[in-house]
Amino acid sequence: MTPAATSPTHTKAAEQQAPTRAWATRLVIVGIVLAALNLRPAITSLGALLEEVRDGLGMSGTLAGLLTSVPPLCFAVFGVMAPRFARRFGPSAVVCVGMGAIAAGLVIRPFVGGTAGFLAATALALMGIAVSNVLMPVIVKRWFPDRVGSMTGLYSMALALGTALAAALTVPMTDALGGRWQTGLAVWAGLAVVAVVPWIPLARDRSTATAAPEHISATVRQEDTALRITHSRTAWALAVFFGLQATAAYITMGWMPQIFRDAGVPAGEAGVLLAVTMAMGVPLAFVIPRVATRLTHQGPVVVALGACGLAGYTGLYLAPAGGAWAWALLLGISNCAFPLALTMVGMRAKSSVGVAKLSAFAQSTGYLISIPGPLLVGVLYQHSGGWGLPIALMAGLMVPQIVVGTLAGRNRTVEDEVAARAEAA
Repeated sequence: MTPAATSPTHTKAAEQQAPTRAWATRLVIVGIVLAALNLRPAITSLGALLEEVRDGLGMSGTLAGLLTSVPPLCFAVFGVMAPRFARRFGPSAVVCVGMGAIAAGLVIRPFVGGTAGFLAATALALMGIAVSNVLMPVIVKRWFPDRVGSMTGLYSMALALGTALAAALTVPMTDALGGRWQTGLAVWAGLAVVAVVPWIPLARDRSTATAAPEHISATVRQEDTALRITHSRTAWALAVFFGLQATAAYITMGWMPQIFRDAGVPAGEAGVLLAVTMAMGVPLAFVIPRVATRLTHQGPVVVALGACGLAGYTGLYLAPAGGAWAWALLLGISNCAFPLALTMVGMRAKSSVGVAKLSAFAQSTGYLISIPGPLLVGVLYQHSGGWGLPIALMAGLMVPQIVVGTLAGRNRTVEDEVAARAEAA
């Protein structure tokens, strides 16, 4: 009797499967890069034109200040839904729809008229960003289980590049296109439309949309619906670490140019300094995940990044204008805690389902933690009349970030922790 594994039908199917997986893998790589490029321009392009948007829509200062907290709020609310959508429709389909939501939101929000419509369209774009944020580590784990570090680095590098490009180019493009802030914001929708394209065939192919590639073991593909992620101490440590690094990032994006301007740095140079800070993530976001995956404990990387943050904030406090470029570079290095957090999400779970749950929990909880940060900085600045207290707060938050990041970097998985707790109970 001929074994089924050597039957002509099986052999032919296997021969057809290999090229199918090859093109799908290449398409996933392109899709990951294009998706990552679109995960921050909706935010940083608005920051670059916030004064013009305020004047154009007649926003109060308080409402404009609240805009800095809308992104993390949307990321927390919508990100928690991503694993459920992914289980039902497949991660590729959800990311495809997410890119479409980003494009639609960016096209609509400048022209919808009124503050309420502007906020609703912004929320639509942020919803697409939120679900894609959560599912990127899942897709990396499914398709590249042996290359989590390098693929997370590629994704993080593209995300940092998109962030820096939007910060640096939005104002010049707005001027070149006639000076209307509406056009300057809407132009970024074109990049999101391009990002939809590679995900369409992946979403339509159910074999790539809902199932892991054939070379991934059955253990990785198996869905563990009983995993109680909140029973893992590592999950909580990673969530708090994610929240504190996000707090630092949003404070930097929202307030760093103003700190430099108040210190006497010209407005144009202050914008360039922010772009430099964001651009530091382009090369380092590729290097840091690769280094992290080669270590059994990521604590030393956490400490190094935190030390750069402390040095940068100390410099801002003592000589904000005199060493502006050095402080921008140091804070740019410190902000690379984001790709490190994403890498640890992929390393702290065994299966793609575990990664999905851990990613959703860490990012949703983390973004909730980050919401008060930018607002508190604004309040301290307004009531103290200077940047001493806000900068002291920023530096102080580096200490717990280092502590919880070191705890999250220990060599263990959430599945093992949950199982151990269940056995102990």
